[in-house]
Amino acid sequence: MARINNIYDTRGDVSGAIARRESGQQLRRRRQSPCNHHHHHYHHHHSRHLGRLAGAAAVLAPFLLLHQYPQVVHAQNYTNTTAADSSPKTPIPLIVTNQCPDMIWPGIGTQNGIGPGTGGFALAGGMSKEMFVSPDWQGRVWGRTNCSFNGAGTGPSNLNGVNGNGAACLTGDCFGRLDCEFTGQVPTTLAEFNLIGGMDGKQTFYDISLVDGYNLPLAIVYHPARNTTWIPPNLTNCACIASYGYLAEPSRTGLAYTNASYPMPYEADQTNQKVANWCPWDLQEYPPSKPGDGIYPYPDDNIERPVFDPCLSACSATNAPEDCCTGDYDHPAACKPSLYSYMAKSVCPDAYSYAFDDQTSTFIIPTGGGWEIVFCPEGRSTDILATFGPQLQQIASGGSISEEVLESYVRNKTFIESTHPSAAGDAASAGVVLRPMEAWALVLVVLVVMGLVMI
Repeated sequence: MARINNIYDTRGDVSGAIARRESGQQLRRRRQSPCNHHHHHYHHHHSRHLGRLAGAAAVLAPFLLLHQYPQVVHAQNYTNTTAADSSPKTPIPLIVTNQCPDMIWPGIGTQNGIGPGTGGFALAGGMSKEMFVSPDWQGRVWGRTNCSFNGAGTGPSNLNGVNGNGAACLTGDCFGRLDCEFTGQVPTTLAEFNLIGGMDGKQTFYDISLVDGYNLPLAIVYHPARNTTWIPPNLTNCACIASYGYLAEPSRTGLAYTNASYPMPYEADQTNQKVANWCPWDLQEYPPSKPGDGIYPYPDDNIERPVFDPCLSACSATNAPEDCCTGDYDHPAACKPSLYSYMAKSVCPDAYSYAFDDQTSTFIIPTGGGWEIVFCPEGRSTDILATFGPQLQQIASGGSISEEVLESYVRNKTFIESTHPSAAGDAASAGVVLRPMEAWALVLVVLVVMGLVMI
């Protein structure tokens, strides 16, 4: 599996490079983005993805995309680690685990509070790194791949870099630096945290975000504090698994994210073949070559995609206000989900798919406890927020959950199976409004898959 990269501003601002494909070419220009992605979390929490910093153009290096089937890495059970204290003066554990078969280079960005003291490092497959952040930390974690640094970690190992344009990493490059000072080049899967959210600062907000695109499967595992052991793991431990080769049957998952007492609601419709093709064709960061004149029709003529297939979001590809929810589109009534948002939500129901995707993307629990970010977990994407919305609202608003609710809903496998919505259902039931051209494109894709239309 090819390695991927992401970056965040460890000095305070969240910024990154926006990639945009020139027509008929595989050249990408990195420039400042007007995105300003807004996560308008309820309870007056407001998290803003600031504009992306300009970077160097990146030219596709096909030899770096490894087309082998990725090794399936089984998730571990993290429930027996030491519980974090809930004291406001106690550092909060932040653990990063790499279950990918290859080395990755996690990036960590701090927007507020005291970070872990590093903005990036190398992490071999099967290894974990435990760090600590302040109780008021706000920031994000992401994974970089295919990196090659000089001995000092201040630039690529050679002038051309891994992509022929001076980048030290194939994806998520941090301006060539191992210890990131800025956010990474899109697309990247993000784990985002605000440990001191809400009106009184006594709530933690967190999410998995695909607003900047997708590159690696990612899970967030909560390590309860002494005052939060009552929160069931099937209400907190979210996962986004949208890469070929990592998707398992629901019966093969569970230990890493929950336990037998609290069944986890999983997305139930995706297959490995589906997740290999979920990214809209023109949003692939590195689309496969097509014989002939090089013009890419939509859909993709059943061309086999690479195993490692990073996907740009609509905003990171176009920088358009209607995709980035900026300017005249900076409110929910005006900014609607794109085809990318719909497809991202179908493979990762608990993840942010666009800026105003709050109600089915933001997790809120009382402060305290530690956090683990797991890259390349095997299993299935979770569907927690759509299944347990009222129960999570009870925790968010009251800081507790009744035994009756636990017994009737959270522990009730029958309830979970009966109410857990299909994440890949029709766009209307998913709360997604497709624009006319996108709706037609989606219909065309379906017809091609069914063999009713030949391209």
